[in-house]
Amino acid sequence: MLEKIVYATVFVSDQDRALDFYTNVLGFKKRAENPTADSSTPDSPRFLAVGVKDQDFLLVLWPGTPGQGHPVQGRIPAAYTIETPDCRDAFEALKSRGVKFETGVLEYPWGYVAVFQDPDGNRLQLRQGR
Repeated sequence: MLEKIVYATVFVSDQDRALDFYTNVLGFKKRAENPTADSSTPDSPRFLAVGVKDQDFLLVLWPGTPGQGHPVQGRIPAAYTIETPDCRDAFEALKSRGVKFETGVLEYPWGYVAVFQDPDGNRLQLRQGR
């Protein structure tokens, strides 16, 4: 009956600023930009979605207040996880582009993670499995 999850929403305070971060800093591709039904208002939100190359799953950058999760081991968990073949290399590349990481590269029995925030405080993490 259910086939797949096609997108998840990231709540952002400014769609243009979020689009710049996700495309120009993280390297996502803009996949959709469509006006909403209330396009009569100049500042009405638009359906704005980004995705990773060769993947159907999208993140929708929608106006709203980013959520805050409950801390685990002193850290608020990431809401979005991005797989990478080399966590340390991705960490260094994104750090050089100005991404502010909350952690260094953390090692676990199953792999590695590094947690960072987008400009609105949404927590993301890089993940490299073993």
